Amino acid sequence: MQLKDNFGRPINYLRLAVTDRCNLRCFYCMPEEGIHFLPKEQLLTYEEMIRLADIFSSMGVDKIRITGGEPFVRKNLIDFLDTLAKNKQINKLSITTNGILTRPYLSHLKSIGIENINLSLDSLNHDNFKKITRRDEFTNVIGTFHQMISDGFKVKINAVIMDGINDHEIIDLAKLAIEYPVSVRFIEEMPFNGSAVKQTSIRWNHIRILEKLKSAFPDIAKLPTSANSTSENYIFDQAKGNVGIIAAFSRTFCGSCDRIRVTSTGEMRTCLYGHNVLDIKKMMRNEVSDESIKASIIEVVQKRAKDGFEAEKKRGINNPIGESMSVIGG
Repeated sequence: MQLKDNFGRPINYLRLAVTDRCNLRCFYCMPEEGIHFLPKEQLLTYEEMIRLADIFSSMGVDKIRITGGEPFVRKNLIDFLDTLAKNKQINKLSITTNGILTRPYLSHLKSIGIENINLSLDSLNHDNFKKITRRDEFTNVIGTFHQMISDGFKVKINAVIMDGINDHEIIDLAKLAIEYPVSVRFIEEMPFNGSAVKQTSIRWNHIRILEKLKSAFPDIAKLPTSANSTSENYIFDQAKGNVGIIAAFSRTFCGSCDRIRVTSTGEMRTCLYGHNVLDIKKMMRNEVSDESIKASIIEVVQKRAKDGFEAEKKRGINNPIGESMSVIGG
């Protein structure tokens, strides 16, 4: 069967968070003191995650991205990935990481078929990286980047663009696509920073980011947009890679969304901007059958919001956006 929402959109992509913990403290994601990290018993076990993946893959989900927090801070992640990679119904297994703990595992990832890695990298300047992340890990992360390229991974750089913080680095980041076969993706800043402060606008939206790119690369040309893509992608002369812009705050891509999220605590979300709609962990621990879990998944997917704006509205005034991205799953 193919899972579809109430608008007829096929759901074939699961973003699965394996932890809410992170070894960085990026200020656009969480406060400097961090957040209240959950005890291990409140997280899905690896066995529960394998069962969850089996359930979703039997419903037509054939792409899974492992996220966090930072996935590699959770112990025995590689053993979990080994098992997950054996699911023949999953055609694409990928991972998002900050690169701090990733390098020793790259050859193993390649050996089990994980070739697509998203690397979070908001600055190419050592001091600015430290300012954004509140940790002195730039040398380590950039070393991981070079190792990924050397090992032949399909790498996407994720850079959140923040006014007065790293907007002056947009061109330098884009130039990575000239030298390396990577996709550099500029992401609008979102309101998931662990704060209750409501974000109503941003200066660096997708329009302004593109204008900045055009000023430096006048020959920039739009690439065909693949179905369900969250990014508008562009190429320019002499580039080995490409650049992309993700309108994560403007939410221009919602109409073709094919993804759902499950947090590290087993809560399912049908939209990043919405609220948790199904506690899969509770159902599993109450010994609910796979078929009943599937029925519940279908039920909540059939009540999905049309886009991120409707999902945010449905949260209501008493449930404003304020959670950290590491809790939701990046």
